[in-house]
Amino acid sequence: MKINSPQLNLMHRACMKASKVLIRDFGEIEKLQISEKGPGDFVTASDKRVEKIIINELANSEYSILSEEQGVIEGKNKDKRWIIDPIDGTFNFLNGLPHFAISIGYEERAEIVSGIIFDPIKNEMFFAHKGDGAYLNNSRIRVSNKSDFKNACLVTGGPKYSDKQKNSVFEEYQKISMEVNAPIRKSGSAALDLAYVAAGRFDGYWQRRINYWDAAAGIILVKESGGFINNLRGDSYLQDKIDIVATNSKIHKKLSNFL
Repeated sequence: MKINSPQLNLMHRACMKASKVLIRDFGEIEKLQISEKGPGDFVTASDKRVEKIIINELANSEYSILSEEQGVIEGKNKDKRWIIDPIDGTFNFLNGLPHFAISIGYEERAEIVSGIIFDPIKNEMFFAHKGDGAYLNNSRIRVSNKSDFKNACLVTGGPKYSDKQKNSVFEEYQKISMEVNAPIRKSGSAALDLAYVAAGRFDGYWQRRINYWDAAAGIILVKESGGFINNLRGDSYLQDKIDIVATNSKIHKKLSNFL
């Protein structure tokens, strides 16, 4: 890896080991045990297997852990924490759509300082460390340079049908849709949406009520690639649900004004 960071090295090793199970399971989806955590929110046996592998690989650090399926695991060092989403894009995964990722963030004193998002199907490893830039498979990445909002390529997650905010989120979506020429994208993976903003593939992304583990690694990727990212509900990302907007530097104000 281009960045010499012990935490990134650990995350990289965990991703590579877990991805072997993920790729194998993706080829045998019909055999997987699937359960529903809530409306439209699924967990597979693969989520649990991948999560277990990652946690085991990171456990020797003695840092605390926040993981999507297991929740909070207190470590000896409570100032340092791993933030894990074993499969971001589970619904894509269980429907055979090859667009999902392993996402791991590393946090020190409530600040994300390193992150990895690994797409095992495309073999794309996005990673960043505070002050050292952002990379895709060892090539430096930057956010886009687009300033014309009309021609921006935007992506969002959209609301779940059970969300109380559903109507207001659809109103936001409609307002923004009328301001851009191209249809707004929806990929099904928040982690990859943020990674794609960092790589300049998307110009902007927003999402209401996103889980912290979905966004943690993407936060540092966007920052280190020269982008702007903020939580619309306040400065802190350490909430159960956050409202996030991430863009290149040139359209951030325009998109934020609609939210």
